[in-house]
Parts: sequence; C-alpha cells; structure tokens
Amino acid sequence: MLHRDKLLKALFDAVLLLFQLRTNSIDTKVFSMPYNGLNDFVLLLEQKDELIRIDHKVDTFLEITEIADRISKSPSGGKALLFENNGTSFPLLINAFGSKDRMCLALGHHSLDDIGKELELLFKQLAGPSENLLDKLKLLPLLSRISSWMPKKKRGRGKCQEVVLNHPDLALLPVLTCWPADGGPFITLPGVVTRDPETGVRNVGMYRMQVLEADLTGMHWHKHKTGARHYQGYKKLGQRMPVSVVLGGDPAYTYAATAPLPDQIDEYMLAGFLRKKKVELVQCLTNDLEVPDDADFILEGYIDPSEELVWEGPFGDHTGFYSLADWYPKFHVTCITHRRDAIYPATIVGIPPMEDAYIGLATEKIFLSPMKLTLIPELKDLFLPPEGVAHNLTLARIEKSYAGQALKTMNAMWGAGQMMFNKIMVVTDQTNPWDNLESFVRQISKSFDPVQDIVFSAGPMDVLDHSSAKFAFGSKMGIDATTKFPEELDGLEQEVNLSDPSDFDKISVAVPLVYSVNYSLLERGISILILGVDKGVDFSLSSFTAQLLQVKSVQRVKLILLVDKALPLDSLQEVVWYVTGNIDPKRDCKIVKATDFQSFSQLVVDGTRKTGPADGFQRDWPNPVVSAPETIRKIDAMWPNLGLGEPIASPSLRYFPLQRGVGAVSE
Repeated sequence: MLHRDKLLKALFDAVLLLFQLRTNSIDTKVFSMPYNGLNDFVLLLEQKDELIRIDHKVDTFLEITEIADRISKSPSGGKALLFENNGTSFPLLINAFGSKDRMCLALGHHSLDDIGKELELLFKQLAGPSENLLDKLKLLPLLSRISSWMPKKKRGRGKCQEVVLNHPDLALLPVLTCWPADGGPFITLPGVVTRDPETGVRNVGMYRMQVLEADLTGMHWHKHKTGARHYQGYKKLGQRMPVSVVLGGDPAYTYAATAPLPDQIDEYMLAGFLRKKKVELVQCLTNDLEVPDDADFILEGYIDPSEELVWEGPFGDHTGFYSLADWYPKFHVTCITHRRDAIYPATIVGIPPMEDAYIGLATEKIFLSPMKLTLIPELKDLFLPPEGVAHNLTLARIEKSYAGQALKTMNAMWGAGQMMFNKIMVVTDQTNPWDNLESFVRQISKSFDPVQDIVFSAGPMDVLDHSSAKFAFGSKMGIDATTKFPEELDGLEQEVNLSDPSDFDKISVAVPLVYSVNYSLLERGISILILGVDKGVDFSLSSFTAQLLQVKSVQRVKLILLVDKALPLDSLQEVVWYVTGNIDPKRDCKIVKATDFQSFSQLVVDGTRKTGPADGFQRDWPNPVVSAPETIRKIDAMWPNLGLGEPIASPSLRYFPLQRGVGAVSE
C-alpha cells in the first residue's frame, strides 16, 4: 500500500512538472510580476513613458477633472497623470487605465486578446472528457494551478494597515468633485467588499460613493447589483451590514471589481488569475471582512439597513449626462487605514471617449470566450463602441448556419448578466475589424431592410438610462445585419441608387423644422442622413416623417437620424452617442415600408431631447456633462505650468449649446 502511494505521488509530481514546463511557455505573455501597490504600477508607467507627474498646485474641486478630460480625449487616450500637489498628503493617479497599452500593463499582458485566449483554453481543459484515470490525472496540475489563484488569508496586519486612523476623516483624501452640478465630492474607483449574509460568499463591486461628512458617504449600488442584493438580505435579517472599501493596490483589483462575474465567483480569484499570484487578504480592524494586504487605502465601516436612506447625487456619469439624485444607503466609516506610500486612485466619467472605454475593452476581450463557450457558441466577436457607453449599443458577429440565428443570439445575450441592460444590438456575420466602423456601417447599409431586419423587445434598462418613459425599464431594438437565408426574406431584395447629395440642401426649405443637414455619409456610399432639428411643443414624429418624405431625395435614404440642432453634426461618434443615449427604441423609431421596388423601406430615429409638451415625457431629462466656464478659463491660464505640452482646448466647449438652463436637470 505504501509503495503504491509513493508511486502515485511520484506520478503526480511528474505530471505536475510536465504541465508546468508546458504552461510556462504560455505564461511568457505575462510580462510583469504582480504589482505591490500603486507605486509599483506608477514606476512602470513612468519607465514606459506612459505617465506625467504634475507638481503644480491643482485643486480637487473641478480643476483635476478639466485637465483629465482634455488629456483622456486626446488621440489614443493621452497619458496617465499623477497630481502630486493637490492640497492633501497623497498623490492622485488618474487616467491610469486610459489607453489600450496601459490597460495591458495594468493586467500584466502584452495583449488583451491573450487573456481571452488563455481563459478559453482553461475552459476547454476543464470541460474536456475525463473518462479514465489518466484523463483525471491530467486535470490534477490544472486544478493545482487554479488553486494557486484562490485568495488566501494571512495573519497579522497588512501593508494597507501601516497607518491606522481610528478617527476617520475623508477630507484627508484627495476626493474629486468632478463636474459643476455634482452633489459633492465622489470616490470614483472603490472596490466595495460585501458578503452574502446567508452563504458568506464575498463580492467586490464598484459603486460610486458621495462624501457627505467626514465619516459618511452614500453607497450608490443599483437595484440589479450584487451589493444591493446583499443589503436586502441584511435588511430582512435585521442585521447591520459590514462593508469595506478597497482603494488602489494591484490594478487587477480595480479591474476585477468592474468585471461582470457570476455571483458565486470571487473577484479576487479573477485578480489572482490575471496577476498569476493569489491575492493575500488581511482581516479588517473594525469589521469581519478581509481585504488585500497590499491595497493603498481601506475604508472600513458598515451600513445599517434600518436607517433612512440619504439623498445622493446628481453625478456627471459615464452616459455623458448627469445621473439625477435619488435615495441610497448610508455608509458609515469606522476606520481608515493606508500604506505609508499610498497613492489615491481616481477616474472621471462623462461624454465619451474617456478612461472607462478601455476598461470596457478589456471586458469584451476577456469575457467573450466564456460567453460563447457557455451560452452562445456561434458568437465569434463582440464590440461595445465607446460611443454606446457600455449598454446603449452592442455589435456582435456570429457564424451563421440557419435562419433566425441572429434573433436567437439577441435573445440569448439580452438574458446574459449585464447584457440585459443593452438597448440596441446589431448582429452580423460579416468579418470586419471593429476599428473600421465606416466599412462595417457601409456593409450593413447595403443589405439592411428596416421592415424585415428590426425586432423590438422590452426588459430591464440600466438605472442610469434617462430616455425610457419608466425608470429602469424600456424597449430594446435588435438589428439582424446577417446574410439572409431564403426563408428569412420577405419579398425581393432590390438595389436602389443613392440620391444625389446636392438634393439635400433643399430639405430645410421644404421642412422648416430642419435646421442643419449632414449628408457626408451618403457621399461615401452609406445610406444615412443626419438632420439637426428644432422641435416645437407640437412636434409629432409621425407628422414630421410624413412631411420629410415628401422630399424626393429623402425617399431613397434608409436611415434618417434626428438630433437637436445644438449638436455639431460633423462627428459620427458624437451623433451615435447622442442618439443611442436619447432613444427608447420602440417609442422613438418610425419604420416606413417601401411602396414599390424603386424605393427603400426607411427607419427614422428621433434622437432628440424629450420633453413633456412635445413628447409627453414625464421624467426629468438630464443635461449633458460639461465643465464650468470659469474652470475652463482657470485651466487655460494654468496650462503652461503643467508640463503637458501644447494647449488642448476644453472638450466641453463643443457641448455648451446642448445645455438647457443651469444644473443637472434640463429645463
């Protein structure tokens, strides 16, 4: 018996060694050791010429935001910024994830695609057959490797507890007030640690936190989020809810807190997989939660579900509009701990593109494989354009083999985790690099038929969506842009010549509500017309469409987009952001069926601001997020002292005309 045990152990060790030798070649794509706090990451960014240190005094009240907004909208995302003179004892790091290269550096890989491929290989190995002893033995080293990513609790205090503030004061941290109509300063990159009160399973989520007092914040978790579910569990039990907030540490912790993981998967296991080393956790000092040893800051505390909620917001959000104030739980801070060399991490969100677009890009690449292996095997590629702000627009490519497969894909994705918030989904089977969107749109416009290729559905919407008539519930639109099988066709496909672009100059004469016209896409062979309109209180989409289609040249355009006259029409990306953000698809899309084979069926989309008088809209409509004029003037004057090169104009200048009144709510 003893000899057999020794033999099995020797066999196991040999297999493990062979596996490690084989997988080491895969791991050469991992080019950095795990980061021991943000200081390590900052030093690497500096070595790679991806960071600028700013020692000039810059205020956390609006000024840092204005600088970061200009830099993050630079080509390829600009550089990371370290504000070392911000009125506190701690440097502030922002735009750290704001480029594809820095996102790769943050996650320790040369390519985001590599992470997805590695995850796909892992899934296939785990799901492969194990019919005999040899097959099972082959899995042992893989399982051993997976166990090496599992978080581990260590004894004693951690680096994150080198300094302990038993009388917490959040004013000691460089918390940003981002935009002029914000309700106050907000912590914007928190990893909020909670635990299911029944199962004990940990969750790490990212929810903004408005600082209300020295030791009090709001906790802005939406009703669909895991933290909110945990909160409801404690409320039912009548128990106080322990909460800890992680700031900084290895950038993998921050990314993992944003990742769309299933409830039962520990975010720190994902972080361990990304950094190829388990996350070491230490016990908090004033609650029973565990947090990463090497984090920069920890805010310990609790939420009492028996307390009244607090009025939180507004906040200039990633939609490019303000999310309006509402009631959320209070987070009481009982203790702040931090490293001696702590760096405070922050981000800002607003009109895209911004830093969060690159975090979203990582999610696309990393989670494509699990989605297609477990739910949608025909899915080949996925792209969430930055202009679609994560949930407004999704482009998916499938390998099509039967009729109705695009519709099957839409329904499957609308039922998959956070994809339930998607508003517009376009499914294609055409191979096309997503970085050449014009080519993609041209392909679609040639074969797209609004009557037979559009389906409407309804379901949950993101809490931040302002366009739906009802809070967090609205319609969805799916566009089947795949090559059609015979049984999917309704009538004959007809190629119709595009109109002469010069004809469109006459539209504003024939239709007085039309203020401006952009027909440049038609000149490039894309059947899309963009109109800036000046809606009155008696506006009707049906009446407007009928009047518009009296113009002969318009009758041969497939897609007509309406936007408010104040929006510049020269940027397709901005038009996409504005239209997809402002529509409830079923309400705001008008499909006109072709009457003969010499014309197209057409889709007219009302992407304008909605009001009570013109549209019967009863909810508050938010303003777009822009800086204050006085802040822009301050930064213009300060720019030569910042070491940021040639002056960059404020992006907000383009969007001032879109504001209606002052503040978060459009008047």
